[in-house]
Amino acid sequence: MPATILPVFAAFLAVGSNRKSTVLKHLAITSLLAFVVTPAFASSGDAWEEFAAEVEAGCVAATSEILTNVTVVVDPFGSESYGLAVVTGEVAPDTLKSIICVFDKQTKAIEIGGELDIPPANP
Repeated sequence: MPATILPVFAAFLAVGSNRKSTVLKHLAITSLLAFVVTPAFASSGDAWEEFAAEVEAGCVAATSEILTNVTVVVDPFGSESYGLAVVTGEVAPDTLKSIICVFDKQTKAIEIGGELDIPPANP
């Protein structure tokens, strides 16, 4: 935030305490918070998209010797410590299996589970 805005904002808050000025103070505070917090949300969203792409790529690579023609569903945030995904693909022609994939957020190590029969969702 530009340094020139803070003194003006502080002077505005110091103005009288009638009802109208109280409403204006709350409006000013809300506007300031929106101005300061909005860039954090934008970068956070970009970071989560990058994280999901990293989990997807790692899980596709980890299951590539088992599954072909894969689709991946990534939990957009994972758990506190892990990225989570379900990779579904063919183990043989017309035979679908799914594998749970776990991505360690700190070490970036990937582990996969066994082949699961997960029935397709009905539309």
